[in-house]
Amino acid sequence: MEWGTNSGKLDAQAVKAAAEALEAATTQHGERLIELSEQGTVLLVFLRHSGCTFCREALGDIAASRRRAEFAGVRIILVHMGDQAGIDALLEKNGLTGIDCISDPSRTLYNTFGLRRGRLGQLLGPKVWWRGVQAGILDGHGVGKPTADPAQMPGLFLLKQSSVVGSFRHRSAADRPDYLAICSSHSAQ
Repeated sequence: MEWGTNSGKLDAQAVKAAAEALEAATTQHGERLIELSEQGTVLLVFLRHSGCTFCREALGDIAASRRRAEFAGVRIILVHMGDQAGIDALLEKNGLTGIDCISDPSRTLYNTFGLRRGRLGQLLGPKVWWRGVQAGILDGHGVGKPTADPAQMPGLFLLKQSSVVGSFRHRSAADRPDYLAICSSHSAQ
């Protein structure tokens, strides 16, 4: 698990596609992602699906970190590809009702940010099984049915002035990022 800056170079076509995706993406409140990232720092959190144990755990972690992240000047926006009703139920359960969300069932943003489908070991390896038992059963996050592509990998991107200034790409579905450390890292840049 690494948190770092985006050091990859994009060709002109990829830059244009990324700009178009940011321009088109809107929250459930009708706010455009590009404008939000120009107004302040945005932590874009790409979720898997509402049945995913680790997605449920992530929402619990975000709920615990949200106030401190917002105090640090970071606006959290969740990106999901599943059904809105499933996400809404999890948001309510975690006290995140009203948090900004972007529905991306076609996975345009996922692809734009380079988040791919996971390999077998990333999705079902021993670490994933162990963490699944820990998060799903021992920590009480539960297990649900897949409501979108269960192979889609999650990730986090810190945006400032429409640019990616940091990213966290999960090496496995079971990785658990430190949201507060990520949110506070923007002040050091």
